[in-house]
Amino acid sequence: MRVVIQRVSKAAVRVENETVGEIAAGLMILVGIENEDNKEDADWLSKKICNLRIFDDEDGVMNKSLLEIKGDVLAVSQFTLHAKTKKGNRPSYIAAAKPDISVPLYEYFVGKLKQESGANVETGKFGAHMEVALVNDGPVTIIIDTKNKE
Repeated sequence: MRVVIQRVSKAAVRVENETVGEIAAGLMILVGIENEDNKEDADWLSKKICNLRIFDDEDGVMNKSLLEIKGDVLAVSQFTLHAKTKKGNRPSYIAAAKPDISVPLYEYFVGKLKQESGANVETGKFGAHMEVALVNDGPVTIIIDTKNKE
C-alpha cells in the first residue's frame, strides 16, 4: 500500500457536485493499493499514520500525533499512486489492484483508521471521479509505502 499524507486545516471531497466527505484539522490521506497488498499492510500503515508525530506542540515543534490532537481523517482511494512512468509518456497502472482486491482492503483500512484513532474518518466514493480540495497546513506532506517498512 502506498499513501500520501497531508496535514490539513481542512479538506473535502465532492462527487457530482455533492460533498461526500469533509473534515476540519487533521490528515488528508490518498490511498493506493497494489495486488500484493494485504490486511497486515493495512494494520501496519494505520498504526504508523495514527502515531506519526507531525502536528505542532506548544513550542511549534512537530511532536504530536493525530491521536494527541484528536484530529479528523479524510481517506480517498487513488490508484494513480501506483503509476509506472519509466517508459514513454503515458503512465501504466498495471501495478494498481483491481476493485475485487482494492475495495475490500480500502474499506478494511478505513475501519482500522477509525479503530486506531477514534477519529472522525471521512471517505470519498471508491471508483468515482472526485474533486478533492484541501488546505495543506505547513505544508506537510509525507509518502509512506508498506513495501519500504525497514
